[in-house]
Amino acid sequence: MAAEVDLSAAPPGPAVTAGAKALRGAGSALRWGLGLAVPLILALGWELAVGSGLAQGRLIPPPSRIAATLWQLAASGDLWMHVEATLIRVGLGFAFGAGAGILAGTLTATLPWLRWLIDPTLQALRAVPSLAWVPLFILWFGILETPKVALIAVGVFFPVYVGVSAAIASVDRKLVEVGRIFRLSKTALARRILLPAVLPATLTALRTGLGLGFLFVVAAELMGASEGLGYLLVDGQQFGKPDQILAAIICFAIVGKLADTLLVTLTNPLVRWQDTARETL
Repeated sequence: MAAEVDLSAAPPGPAVTAGAKALRGAGSALRWGLGLAVPLILALGWELAVGSGLAQGRLIPPPSRIAATLWQLAASGDLWMHVEATLIRVGLGFAFGAGAGILAGTLTATLPWLRWLIDPTLQALRAVPSLAWVPLFILWFGILETPKVALIAVGVFFPVYVGVSAAIASVDRKLVEVGRIFRLSKTALARRILLPAVLPATLTALRTGLGLGFLFVVAAELMGASEGLGYLLVDGQQFGKPDQILAAIICFAIVGKLADTLLVTLTNPLVRWQDTARETL
């Protein structure tokens, strides 16, 4: 009598693996398609409304006119110059602001005396509107790149600081006690228990900080900038060019989404161990 083989324990074959990858690829394409459905429907509807005479399209130009403006800016090279200037400012501001936020959040969450000393002041400064910093930074740093990067760094700092400090403070005490039962050193405790516990919330705080970086760059580029997407907005407003304003807004949306996607792609391997219900909902 032939021995029975447990097929359930056998590893999946190449065909099964390829099929799973194809399904994942199809699901990703479907998600992208659904995400583009709303803006495409709105753009098509407005184009038809203007083309049929139901709307004038003077203050809100049709998508075809906005696309022509984008093409003209891209063909002349101005669009890439403005995008590059904005990305450099946001990148530098994000690096400085996120680094300071992680450091300050970690220190105030782990050192009670430091939290009592500086957290009230930081929480009060967090409520200061972004434009309130502009005249002070101009007075301190002039009108070149330093005040712009500093303003973006301030915008990024606070959500990262709050997110990191709250994540560390909310770590389950039982996890720490289990680590101490197993006699883990402080380094091992931080690496094997604390870091995995706070990493998801920290990455969420970084995404929030990156989004605020793009918000603050508009205010930053009001400070005597001659290039950048924020400059395109101001230039369009001053010269009555709504198509240029909307083109700059669309560029902000696309660049911001791509930056967020890049951040998620780079950080997802750090939290791949999570067993969440997101994919089953």
